[in-house]
Amino acid sequence: MAFSIPGVSLSAALPPLPPTPPSPSISPGSSTTATTGVGGAGTGTDFGASLASAMDQLGALHQNSDALATKVATGELKNPHEYLMAAQEASISTQAAVAVRNKALEAFNEIMRMQL
Repeated sequence: MAFSIPGVSLSAALPPLPPTPPSPSISPGSSTTATTGVGGAGTGTDFGASLASAMDQLGALHQNSDALATKVATGELKNPHEYLMAAQEASISTQAAVAVRNKALEAFNEIMRMQL
């Protein structure tokens, strides 16, 4: 497929679409297990393991940011923008984690207010 703009000509093929995963089917009489995940995706990991992995990744982002900050302060890092990008990524990830935590707490409190 070729695109043309006056003065600019680009001809690039579009990337292929990723294959769609098969939709889970539940036949009568079959049972699902607790480890199938949300929607029966069958990922094999539980929520706790996913949460621990996400927190480990967040910690790694902060460690990388701290290491780059040290290199900037000592003059070892030639491009300070690398530190700024790493620090911003760590900050945004922390803000997202806090937002998820707040939503989880709101959901928990709402469940606790429900009458039996």
